[in-house]
Amino acid sequence: MADGAMTTTFLAVIGGASLLAVTARRLRPSDRLPSLEGWALADRSLGAGWTWLLLGGTVYTAYTFTAVPGLAYGNGAPAFFAVPYTVIVCPLAFVLLSRLWSVARRHGYVTAADFVRGRYGSPPLALVVALTGILATMPYLALQLLGIRAVLAAGGLYPYGATGDLVMVAVFAGLAVATYRHGLRAPTVIAALKAVAVFVSLTAVCWLVLRRFGGPGAVFDGAARALGGTDTAHSPLLLTPEQQPAYATLALGSALALLMYPHVLTAGFAADGPRTLRKVSAGLPAWTALLALFGFLGIAALAAGVRAPEGGAEAAVPMLVDRLMPGPLAGLVFGAIVVGALVPAAVMSIAAATSFVRNVYVEYVHPTATPKRQVRIAKAVSLTAKLGAVAFVFGLRDQDAINLQLLGGVWILQVFPAVAVGLYTRWLHPRALLAGWAAGMVTGTWLVVREGFSSIVPLGPGGGPLEIYAGVAALVLNLTVAVACTAALHRLGVPRGADATDLPSRLMVRRRPETGANNP
Repeated sequence: MADGAMTTTFLAVIGGASLLAVTARRLRPSDRLPSLEGWALADRSLGAGWTWLLLGGTVYTAYTFTAVPGLAYGNGAPAFFAVPYTVIVCPLAFVLLSRLWSVARRHGYVTAADFVRGRYGSPPLALVVALTGILATMPYLALQLLGIRAVLAAGGLYPYGATGDLVMVAVFAGLAVATYRHGLRAPTVIAALKAVAVFVSLTAVCWLVLRRFGGPGAVFDGAARALGGTDTAHSPLLLTPEQQPAYATLALGSALALLMYPHVLTAGFAADGPRTLRKVSAGLPAWTALLALFGFLGIAALAAGVRAPEGGAEAAVPMLVDRLMPGPLAGLVFGAIVVGALVPAAVMSIAAATSFVRNVYVEYVHPTATPKRQVRIAKAVSLTAKLGAVAFVFGLRDQDAINLQLLGGVWILQVFPAVAVGLYTRWLHPRALLAGWAAGMVTGTWLVVREGFSSIVPLGPGGGPLEIYAGVAALVLNLTVAVACTAALHRLGVPRGADATDLPSRLMVRRRPETGANNP
C-alpha cells in the first residue's frame, strides 16, 4: 500500500492537471462561431512553445514511458529501437508535417483523409484512410489506460476490485469533461504540466540511480549479470548480427507509421504555421533524450534486482521508483507518468472523432451538417471513444490491447503511400492505391497473427534467418502493388479523380495530344 505522502503528492499532480484543464478556454479564446477547426485544432493558433509541448506530449505517451523500459528490462538491447525511431521522426516531421500543414490550411482540411479526398478526388480512398486511422487509434487509446493502471498498481495506488476501477475512472473523468468542453486546448495546457513533471521527476530518478550504482558502467554491468552474462560485452544488452535487420526495420517502420497516426497529425495541424512546425521538429530530440533515459531506467531495474510480475515488465520502472525514492518524490513520478497518459489519450479521442465526423458522417450520412452540428457530433464521438477505451481495458485482457496495438502500427503504415507519397506526386492512381492498401493490410495482419502477434516476422524460404518488421514487409508489397497497378491503369487509360490541392504533379503521365485541325 502507498504511504500518505506518496498519495498526497500524486493527488496534487493530478489535481493540478485538472485545474489546468479548466483554464484551457483562456488559451487564445476564439470569438468565431463554433467549428470543427476551432474545437479539434484550436483554430490552428498554437505557437512554437505550445506546439512543442503538445506534439511532444502526444508522441511520447505514458505507455511508451513504461513499455520501452519494460522491454529493456525483459529483452535488453532490442528495446532501444525506440530511440533511433524517434530520431528519424524529427526530419520526417520537418519535411512532411510542414508541407501537409500548408495544404491543409489553404483548403480547410482537418484530417489526412481530407487531404487524400482532395488530392485524388476519390471518396473510397479517403474513407479507407480515415477508417484505418480510427481502427489503429482505438487500441492505442486503450493502452494509455493500461499505462495508468500499471503505474498505479506498482505504487500501491490502485486497489483491487471495483475500488481500483473507480480510481481509474475518476482520473480519466476530469480529462473527458475538459476535452468535451474545450477540445484540443485542454490537452495542450495539460501538456505543459506533463513536460515539467516528467523532466523534473526523471532527472531526480536518474540522479538517484547513478548515485546508488556509481555510474552508468556499473548499471550496465549489473544488468548484464542479471540477464545471465558475465559482463556487458557478452549479454543481451548488445544486438547480435541476426537481430540487426529486425532492429533497423522496426525503427524505420515505426517512424514512418508514427506520422500517419491521426493524433500526431491533429497536434501538428494545430500549429500556427509551417515555420512553427519546422522549429518544433528541430526541438523534438529533447523528448527523445527523455525516452532514452526511461529505457536506461529499465536497465537500472535489472541491475537493482527488481522482480516485476510475470507478464508485467512495464511495472519494472514504477517498482524501481517505489524502491529508490521517498514517498513524496515517488508520488511526483507516478503523477507525472499518469498525466503523461492524459495528453495523448485526449488528442487520440479528438482525432478519432474528427476523422469520423469529417470523413464518414459528413461524407456519407449528413453532407449538409452545419459546423455547429459537426462539433456537437465530434464531442459525442470523442466521449464515446474514451468510454469505449475504459470498457475495453476493464472487459478484456491487457494482452488483447497490446496485440491490437501491434496490428495498429502495421495497419496505419499502409496509408503512407496515399498520404506521404501523395504530397509529392499524384502519379499513383487512386484505384491502385486502394489495391496496394488492401494487399498491405491483409499481408501485414496475416504475418503478425501467424507469428503469434509478434511484429517481427521471419522471411525467406522456410522461414529463413532474416527477420524484419511486419509493417515494412507489408508496406513494400503495398507500394509494389500500387506501382504495378498504376502502370497498368495508365496504359488502359482509366481516368482518375480531379486534384483540388494545387500541388505539382511532376510524375504525371503525359496525355496524348488530341486529334484535330491543329493536331494532325
